[in-house]
Amino acid sequence: MKRSNYQIYISGAIKLGVSFGVVSLLARWVTGNTILSSPETLIKYGLVGGFGYSLVGALCFILFGFLAKKVHDEYSDQKTIGDVLRQKLTPSGYWYMISILFLTSFYSIFIQAMGAGILIYTIFPFPDFIGIFFFLTICYFIGGVGGMQHLHQLAGVNVTVIFAAVIIIPVFFFIQQGIYPIYDGIKLFHPYLLYIKNEDAIWFIVTAVFVFFGQILVDRATWQRLFILQKDKVRITFTLTGLIWATIPLALSSLLLISIFGRSFENVYTLFWELVDKIQSTILIVLFALFCFSAIASAISSELHATTSLFVRNVLQLIRPLTESEQWKYSYIFSGTICVFLLAAVSILTPSPLTLLFFFGNIYAAIISPMLYIILSKNVQPFIIPFSSFIGALSGLIFQQVTNDLKSIWLSFAVSTFICLIVLLYKAITKKRIQEI
Repeated sequence: MKRSNYQIYISGAIKLGVSFGVVSLLARWVTGNTILSSPETLIKYGLVGGFGYSLVGALCFILFGFLAKKVHDEYSDQKTIGDVLRQKLTPSGYWYMISILFLTSFYSIFIQAMGAGILIYTIFPFPDFIGIFFFLTICYFIGGVGGMQHLHQLAGVNVTVIFAAVIIIPVFFFIQQGIYPIYDGIKLFHPYLLYIKNEDAIWFIVTAVFVFFGQILVDRATWQRLFILQKDKVRITFTLTGLIWATIPLALSSLLLISIFGRSFENVYTLFWELVDKIQSTILIVLFALFCFSAIASAISSELHATTSLFVRNVLQLIRPLTESEQWKYSYIFSGTICVFLLAAVSILTPSPLTLLFFFGNIYAAIISPMLYIILSKNVQPFIIPFSSFIGALSGLIFQQVTNDLKSIWLSFAVSTFICLIVLLYKAITKKRIQEI
């Protein structure tokens, strides 16, 4: 990589076609959250929840593909989501949105690092602090130092390992144990997983659409890949990504069913230990470990790179112009700082991934309408449009104190959408009056 050209660090040196675009997006989106939320979703909402989780991901990628095509056509010269926001917002609105992007970035990276910590503790005998330190060091050199080119070089390997694990391990067990003994074991010890008339699961699936779509809509790494896709390949790339991604949670659900059939379990995190204990084959245990750490390392590296690029290009560069060498230097420093922060945070905090997902779900749901308004509009938007996401998220979080998480997410979306509609209506009335005059 030429250290004199910082643009290669941000975007790489090539345009992506359909096949490699799908691989790059899958390497970003098969994450620790996918791995850790799957057992919680399965245990809490049963097989309907596990299937719905997969369906939600596919639908959101397909929907974003339609929007991505328009973004690519109108902002083809941009590099990051921050470039688009700077073009469409006032300074106050821009800095507010940049703050939201960093908040969700740190949440996303923290979830991945926490997933790595749980898996290190589950699979390996040495202290998890040491394991996390070496794991984050690898991610730092891949995403923080290597940039987009290194991410591209490793994306194919990551996706190959992921699909090898989710195909070979379930097939091995179903051939060895048979389908009916596994089904009978689940029916005997965990019959609630097979209950299909679960209204809570349906409510979860519908609500998850808002959370997942909002997450994709403000994901820094996804936007960077959007801009380096070939122009006529954008929509089909996201559609195929959604369809292929949906198979991963389904495969994880089948793995978890294998780990619990015919026995009980202590908590959702012991399911991974149960699976490792049940695999027994050294080769398959190594494959499972590689799958977990490959997926999480790829997601952390991608998010670390995207957050660093956003900070250098859309924050520092606006404060004062930077030389090429300064951009490289601050990228190394900032990404290293994030890794140190992650090491400390993961060592201290152990929240539930699904709980965190729906806590930040208020933010993701509230950001949908303002982001759509910003992207689809033709003019610079006033501060109230991005700020409506804050009002919506705050309303949802307050309401969350007296009701369940899912209803608060709907409220967050409704409040921010209502404010955007009021602004749109006001502009339409004002424009009509001006034309009449």
